[in-house]
Amino acid sequence: MIPTNIRVATRRRRIFLEHLEAYLFLAPALILIGLFHVLPGISAFVMSLTRWGVIYERWAWLENYAAILDPSGARFGEFVNALGVTLWYVLLTVPVEMVIALIVAFALYQGTRWRGAYRVVYFMPYITSVVAAATIFEWMFDANFGFLNYVLGLVGIGSQAWLREPRGIFQMIGSAFGAGVPDSLAGPSLSLVAVSIFTIWHFIGFQTVIFLAGLTNISRELYEAARIDGAGERQILRRITLPLLSPTLFFVGIIATVGAMRSFSQIYVLTNGGPLDTTRTVPLLIFHTFFERTAVNGIGLGAAMSFIFVLIIIAITLFQFRVLGRRVFYG
Repeated sequence: MIPTNIRVATRRRRIFLEHLEAYLFLAPALILIGLFHVLPGISAFVMSLTRWGVIYERWAWLENYAAILDPSGARFGEFVNALGVTLWYVLLTVPVEMVIALIVAFALYQGTRWRGAYRVVYFMPYITSVVAAATIFEWMFDANFGFLNYVLGLVGIGSQAWLREPRGIFQMIGSAFGAGVPDSLAGPSLSLVAVSIFTIWHFIGFQTVIFLAGLTNISRELYEAARIDGAGERQILRRITLPLLSPTLFFVGIIATVGAMRSFSQIYVLTNGGPLDTTRTVPLLIFHTFFERTAVNGIGLGAAMSFIFVLIIIAITLFQFRVLGRRVFYG
């Protein structure tokens, strides 16, 4: 009979080797995450506490944060304006993306003919390069030769400036009906709406895949039992599908909100923040501050803005968990 101390030592050695094997498998991913995410994050935080011109000047501690959050300072106004544009961008994209993706997922889930071909079509935009697709959309939105203005002309609507229009969409609608709308109620600019149209087109495919996976996980027996009990399709949707799909809806809402707030490439290619900063979101403001204002401590201010923005994203995410998380049904 093997002594107890030998059995314990053997067991500990086996557990150690299993843990070592697991960490060896994780090592490549951990090294990449550390090199390209953790270390740059630490470096950016250090930069946010310093004053940088072309080169390092001195420690500034919280001076950069104070300059951004000072209501009487110019940086505060820039940041608040960019934050407002970012929130409008989220409101314009996330709800529309989710609704359209949900409708497409429902259609595919019902066994539509040529379903395989449709899946390729709706997922193609998501796997297409953002920069390449945005360049094509820039031509489509062109005020003089764009395809969208050609279509509007066919239905008797005048050409729009799209990516060069700083007026708010509500203000433009009011002008069309002869009603004056104050600047405070002008809404997002037409340029931001155009960028949002591209974003919606690009991300619908990804969200549709997630919704389709959530629908597939719902047992068909529940639908059959409900129909036997005399439930209509609307009741099935309200009482079975949406409650059981709520975890997927919650997940997509979280990642779509965070992704929209972090959007950069499509805005940079289509408008670069213009016209009149009406499409300059916080990520674009951080980029411009960091790389185009190095002579006036742009690096330090840009790094500080990025960490303030991270805290805002975390706060919004926690709010979503607190408010929307209560309505999720994990049946």
